[in-house]
Amino acid sequence: MSGHTVTNSDSGGSAWSGGKSPMGISYGKLMMWFFLVSDALTFSGLLGAYGFMRHVHPEVWPNPGDVFTHFPFYEGHIPLAYVGLMTLILIMSSVTMVLAVEAGHRNDKKKVTIWLFLTIIGGAMFVGSQAWEWYHFITGTEHGAVREFIRDGVWVKDTFHGANMRVNEYGLPAFANFFFFITGFHGFHVFSGVVINIIIFSNVVAGTYEKRGHYEMIEKTGLYWHFVDLVWVFVFTFFYLL
Repeated sequence: MSGHTVTNSDSGGSAWSGGKSPMGISYGKLMMWFFLVSDALTFSGLLGAYGFMRHVHPEVWPNPGDVFTHFPFYEGHIPLAYVGLMTLILIMSSVTMVLAVEAGHRNDKKKVTIWLFLTIIGGAMFVGSQAWEWYHFITGTEHGAVREFIRDGVWVKDTFHGANMRVNEYGLPAFANFFFFITGFHGFHVFSGVVINIIIFSNVVAGTYEKRGHYEMIEKTGLYWHFVDLVWVFVFTFFYLL
């Protein structure tokens, strides 16, 4: 009885290596794509729930253009101007990340260092801007609004400023709940991306990837960063504009 023995030449490498990837992609990039797809489903569920609640309560749902009107060093009100600036900052950080990945393909350590540093600055500016926006949303306007809410187990009517998880000067408490959860969840992603980029940046400066002969880690980090930027475009569109 004759048989065939699997050799390295048969499989293109070790008998247990699995051969070449059918999609021509590394394991690290593939796992990153799996993570991003699952995360996209989470954000889709959150935005879908927000859209449903807004559809159910259209007559009492706050208009974001009337809520987010603050702008630094300006006494008046400009609807959605600050959140528009935040969006621009995040989009520009995505551009610098593209340039960092492109420089990595050319093994240009100097350019990778510059563009990745600018990406970190952009991400940090966005997180700081979001904290500023949260502060003004929580503290509210000077005149406030009369709301009924529970205090010590009893329904009371009082003038309330700003928003929290129970009462909301601007309208339904559900609006504040969605705002805190959706923008907070996204902000956590941006903050995590900034931390990851700082770690990658320190490795770039130390010459870790230059010694490896490739900057694939920059590309994997770039996938995450572009995803975070894309999600914000949807959040900005569905939560603030529509």
